[in-house]
Amino acid sequence: MRAARCVVPSVASSAFAGFRFPPEVITLAVRWYLRFGLSYRDVEELLAERGIDVDHVTIYRWVQRFTPLLIDAARPCRHSPGDRWCVDETYVKIAGQCA
Repeated sequence: MRAARCVVPSVASSAFAGFRFPPEVITLAVRWYLRFGLSYRDVEELLAERGIDVDHVTIYRWVQRFTPLLIDAARPCRHSPGDRWCVDETYVKIAGQCA
């Protein structure tokens, strides 16, 4: 049986109050930067291809502000050491004999 995967973490909508862009755009830009190791200009270009005009400095500011919030939101989804592990096709060899 496969364990249920944790959904995408969410940050409280109040954290995005006062920003020009919707929370989905900000979160997407920050996640792209963190997950794929892109430069700020690369993220700017990817957003521009989707019709969203954002400066790379703005993306830098988003990353600085929202990275700690995303880390805290994702903490419950992290693997804990006590979780169960399932391994297929395991055998034990005792004194030269497979058990």
